[in-house]
Amino acid sequence: MLSVYFLSLIELQTSAVILAGGFSRRFGNDKGLVVLADKPIVIHVIDRISEVVDEVLLVVSSEDQKKTFEPILENKANLVIDKDESQSPLVGAITGFESAKGEYSLLLPCDTPLVSIQIVQFLLDMCTNKSAVIPRWPSGYIEPLQAVYHTKSALIAAKTALAQGKMKMRAMIDNLRGARYVSTMVLEQLEPRLLTFFNVNTPQDLKKADSLLK
Repeated sequence: MLSVYFLSLIELQTSAVILAGGFSRRFGNDKGLVVLADKPIVIHVIDRISEVVDEVLLVVSSEDQKKTFEPILENKANLVIDKDESQSPLVGAITGFESAKGEYSLLLPCDTPLVSIQIVQFLLDMCTNKSAVIPRWPSGYIEPLQAVYHTKSALIAAKTALAQGKMKMRAMIDNLRGARYVSTMVLEQLEPRLLTFFNVNTPQDLKKADSLLK
């Protein structure tokens, strides 16, 4: 029992920050609320990652948006509202990092219903003693919205970028020291089709996601 107690002390607490502040013109409403296989897209994301993190935060842009998400969450996530009305992923990340209790935070968009638990766990495991672990494609393109960050370090880096008038996630990452990049070719060993990065941006994407889930 004593060894289990000490093991629990050294385990890193993790948070998931899901960004749901954007409005989708293609769907005519909040993308996270779009129904896929009988439940909202954002619930697919939450259900998948809840088993590998200690808390889930859903970041929305306004009190009105909060009211639309509350009925579907059933206490599966804590809702937090952006302090800034710019609806930028960077601002959403700042809001999430400020509220997160975990030493490390997984950052995700609300429209990736096929997010891979295996890849998420791998990124969390790789982040120890790093400021971030970020997937990178062979082309050099990175996935800052499906990455793990040291919460306090990322918060400082994001606020620095915002103070400089820079609104892109890349500006936050440029301010981080000790970030680790993981090739998607490595991640393919865990999830060969890399559907974890599949975003539902259009009605056609929704149909494809439905087919993939079936």
